Amino acid sequence: MAISGVLRPGYVQVRVLDMKAALEHYRDRIGLDVVATGNDGRVFLKAYDEFDHHSVILREADEPGMDFLAFKVASEGELDVLHEKLLNAGVAVEEIPPGDMPAVGRRLTFIAPTGHRFELFATIGLDPTGPMVNNPELWHAEPRGMRALRFDHCLLYGDDIDGAKALFNDILGFSTTEQVVAPDGTVIATFLSCSTKAHDLALVRHDEKGKLHHISFLLESWNDIGHAADIMSRYEMSVDIGPTRHGITRGQTIYFFDPSGNRNEVFSGGYTFYPDHPVRTWSTDSVGKAIFYYERALNDRFMTVVT
Repeated sequence: MAISGVLRPGYVQVRVLDMKAALEHYRDRIGLDVVATGNDGRVFLKAYDEFDHHSVILREADEPGMDFLAFKVASEGELDVLHEKLLNAGVAVEEIPPGDMPAVGRRLTFIAPTGHRFELFATIGLDPTGPMVNNPELWHAEPRGMRALRFDHCLLYGDDIDGAKALFNDILGFSTTEQVVAPDGTVIATFLSCSTKAHDLALVRHDEKGKLHHISFLLESWNDIGHAADIMSRYEMSVDIGPTRHGITRGQTIYFFDPSGNRNEVFSGGYTFYPDHPVRTWSTDSVGKAIFYYERALNDRFMTVVT
């Protein structure tokens, strides 16, 4: 298919309570590389298999959670088109000029109906330690920790997921891949893709606005999931659940927490999605198997702990 419009997740800014502890977690355990530190104290990181200058931004704050999630757009011209579409739909949009963030061009920022802040950008510099392009080796230096390949997606909790879904599908060109639906037809969870992945963004209905459930990192294989589990036990990291598998998206997964209480996921696998595929629907009486395919039941912490 022709790839245009919104291409993929770009970067996420996460609030952490202690930067030293956060760096040990994201750099040494997950395996991200520190690329830059801003004058304001923010730290910019990337995974070894990412071309972009950064994909994760850590900001020390008094409470954990997510500041914003950004998506990469195919070109500056298409960024203008999406800007106009958002304005025509009545969405308040702020344009941020270059200079606020290293290597990133102008950005558009807006608040979704769920209360989450999103950004769109088209221009970002490449990091010199990104994947090789001439006679490419697998990596510049041997990956460490859990060997995360890339920042992959976020699952967010908020109240008006219907409005957010309409914004991403109707204005930004995303597709719904899967959903969980109650007997009365209420959509409890929706999984959205702007690519050929099973999801680039997931939304779950929740009483409060603007909550983060997890940020997710892709690993290469089920063997790497096992290796990540070994690291979590070795360093006595706080694990939510896993290793296990999802019914939704079919990914193999572990959920765990950073030292500030933000939930992370490492996963591998999952199916390939194309926009002509029908939406896969789960009923709420099968939601345990949908989320945790092996256990076929949810744990309370997974459903209730958000930042």
